[in-house]
Amino acid sequence: MLISAARAATLKLANQREAAVPHAPVLIRGGEPFKLLEARAVADPALDLANPFKGPYRAEALDWREVAEAALELARIAGILPAFLVDPDNAGEAVPVVASDLAAWADRAQLSIATRAHLPVSASDAAEIIAFRSADDTREHVALVIGAQRGDVVPLVRLHSECLTGDILGSLKCDCGPQLDAALAAMAEEAARGGWGALLYLRQEGRGIGLVNKLRAYRLQDQGFDTVEANQRLGLPDEARDFPTAARMLELLGARKVRLMTNNPKKVAALQAAGIEVTERVPHQLPENPHNARYLATKRDRSGHLLK
Repeated sequence: MLISAARAATLKLANQREAAVPHAPVLIRGGEPFKLLEARAVADPALDLANPFKGPYRAEALDWREVAEAALELARIAGILPAFLVDPDNAGEAVPVVASDLAAWADRAQLSIATRAHLPVSASDAAEIIAFRSADDTREHVALVIGAQRGDVVPLVRLHSECLTGDILGSLKCDCGPQLDAALAAMAEEAARGGWGALLYLRQEGRGIGLVNKLRAYRLQDQGFDTVEANQRLGLPDEARDFPTAARMLELLGARKVRLMTNNPKKVAALQAAGIEVTERVPHQLPENPHNARYLATKRDRSGHLLK
């Protein structure tokens, strides 16, 4: 197993010669071949308290140090733990991507809960954040749960797609930031009445086209095109979001029935098609401003959003 020197020190291996070089990749071998659960316990320090006894492990000489260093750096860039199960004798050749890989990537069953933690937020100091990750997708989706999860209560749910410009920078070109705040406030009220809510924050900026392409579309909107027209001129779909991923997140939360906060009937249909029962569509309309009036009109007139 390939790990970082810092992790090797945590595992008390720094007294072994091959693990004593700071910031160097470290190759360790177990007394028995690594199984996935054991490997995860080595890789993830969040599991240390649940798995206090590990090993014994032996640090071994690494003949492909540059490749190992590159792997650990790529892990950092991708935002994943710097730990790999490897062939100890050869790092191996790169595996080519083929067309059939797309079907495997689209397998939402691979999505799982990566970790969870208490996260006090302005709407509720008792909120819990839950991170989801798939082996084939480095985008990390999260759910913010407000209130005690109860199987006998249908939760209030909002699917919120990431919007850097609206959620973080306070852009007036869209209604994303106000929708986010209003949804969390509504869920806090729900929790106060004994219910619970879940905001699913989906990493699919610009309705799935990405941040850079969204800003390219903004530039076209400055020239007079609406949201749909701008995406089409870029050769991109006006709707590329991945709602089956949201359905899988809800399944993992144990929420197969939801009250969905949305004005978009397509979200309702997408969740129902993925096996989630929408018992109620809860309107989520906020006042317009001079900068987003055309954007909201386009959602209504061209994308089928409801007024209430």
